Amino acid sequence: MTTGPVLYDVAGPAERRRSRLISGILTVVLLVGAGLFAYRLYLNGVFDDRWAVLVDVPTNFAGFETRHVWQAIFRGLGNTLLAAVIALPLAALLAVVLVSVRASPIAPLRWLATGIIEIFRGLPVVLVMFFGILVLPGATPLMAVVFGLVLYNSAVFAEILRAGITALPKGQTEAAQSVGMGPMLIYRDIQLPQAVRMMLPSLIAQGVVLVKDSSLGYIVGYAELLRGVSRVSDALTNAAYLLPLLAVGAAIYIALNITLSRVAVWVQHRSSLARKAPARVTGAAEVPD
Repeated sequence: MTTGPVLYDVAGPAERRRSRLISGILTVVLLVGAGLFAYRLYLNGVFDDRWAVLVDVPTNFAGFETRHVWQAIFRGLGNTLLAAVIALPLAALLAVVLVSVRASPIAPLRWLATGIIEIFRGLPVVLVMFFGILVLPGATPLMAVVFGLVLYNSAVFAEILRAGITALPKGQTEAAQSVGMGPMLIYRDIQLPQAVRMMLPSLIAQGVVLVKDSSLGYIVGYAELLRGVSRVSDALTNAAYLLPLLAVGAAIYIALNITLSRVAVWVQHRSSLARKAPARVTGAAEVPD
């Protein structure tokens, strides 16, 4: 017995057969396309012995061993994580400041915050990194990368939070005003916490983008993962070895992004359980997600 309104009709046997047929056809098409792509790669010699460089560097490269390949890759990975770990909390903190100033009742402050958000959200990350080299005294490549990542992503984070605040029911603000709460108190205690919980998946997704954007540090001389791969390829003096090295780099980025996405799902699930727990204890109605 249904406990709520039904917004759609349950598919009948004919519709289910049609859905299975369409799914089967699409699966076959995808498999055939993947097979043709793999065959094309085979004809281009992609699956030759170049992949052996990951486990056994050819002996004609004197002084360069397999361990040097992986040392360069993991050193670049460490630098990538270092830039992301520094930039992510700074960007989140600056985003909270920007969105808080944008919610200020003082118009000039709102205009200033809006201008900063729109400017840095509209600039390419690598351009902001170049600005970092020019404006920061004694700037190192790491400082330039962090500078670009923080300014760009703080603007995006702030816009995500603003969207979350805008989506909140206006009745909450009116109820808070009726008990004498001021605008900034309403923002701090009611709107911002809810916006963070509501927009958490989008915030984590932008955090994934931040990690990937750290690869742009290659352009300003930062020794991140992509630059480490490039240095190994240059040392081997053979462009054929670049493909397996790039494949390793791509696999590492994919693993990082999947990990962050899983963390986002876990955090959202824990947050949902935390909101529902008081309702189960007191017997009150649960707040829907």
